[in-house]
Amino acid sequence: MLSQILYEDKEVIVVHKPAGIAVQTARPGQRDVVSELKNYLRRDNSESAGRRGNGMPDGHGEPYLGIVHRLDQPVEGILVFAKTKAGAAALTGQLRKLPNQNDEGTFCKRYYAVLCSIPADKKGRLTDYLYKQAVKNGKNTDYIAVIVEKNPGSQDGCVCQDSRDSRGRFDERNGGDAEDKTGASVSGFSGGSRCRDRRKGQKASLGAGQNEKARRAELEYRILQVQEQTGLALAEVNILTGRFHQIRAQMAHAGMPLLGDVKYGTEETKALAGRLGIRSVALCACQLAFVHPVTKKKMDFRIKPENPAFSSFSQELLK
Repeated sequence: MLSQILYEDKEVIVVHKPAGIAVQTARPGQRDVVSELKNYLRRDNSESAGRRGNGMPDGHGEPYLGIVHRLDQPVEGILVFAKTKAGAAALTGQLRKLPNQNDEGTFCKRYYAVLCSIPADKKGRLTDYLYKQAVKNGKNTDYIAVIVEKNPGSQDGCVCQDSRDSRGRFDERNGGDAEDKTGASVSGFSGGSRCRDRRKGQKASLGAGQNEKARRAELEYRILQVQEQTGLALAEVNILTGRFHQIRAQMAHAGMPLLGDVKYGTEETKALAGRLGIRSVALCACQLAFVHPVTKKKMDFRIKPENPAFSSFSQELLK
């Protein structure tokens, strides 16, 4: 099994998902965490006849495995799955309280990221509106997170603005302003196009139904260490909302794309990743804390990133 089991009992199973494996997929022949865990639960049940609470109802049928949250395929990190429907409902309830992470009974999700930029301020908050857009990738359909601007003339509508500055260059932060929403100017590599549609000079086309789907995305970041020579920064990131590709899209939008991110990075950051031998996005869900659905005990799990992108930074910080 590719995923490492960090903890298991009758209600939950916590795993370390490696980079490159999907949480769940419908593509034939492609491995994913859910299939791995269901196979594990089947074997566990057959080897322990008569034991209950292992995800297999009465030893028959498909093992139950509740997906509480996900990670992008190229991202490594900690995931918790529920082995009962009641456990899934309890954990999902905690996840919905994510914006109030200081409250008891809520998820706490913390990430490490390597940024291709060094912000002037060592901490900040990013607030954007994200829309999940389908794009054709050959015969398959891929998805990207589009960042749009809230249209003050309508209640829910959003428009995506061309963010060229006075010299015709794209500004990746706040509608052509020189600073991002945190007030921190950034140096180093520029981010990708503001609307992420990769068609320079064109606005992303959003219909009325799509406008309504744009949702507020908010995160906080703190810079732990910088490398002036390479222009890289190690950041700790806490998400205050759970949106599709939120960290990757928001950081790129703010002019700080993640090292190794081929979807939201620039040609320059992709070339740097190639020179450094980085083959997956430098993002790791390093900490996950939640309240156990039955015992009500606070559970806290932490890992160190395995991605070599983190190896050049102080390992004492990665804890």
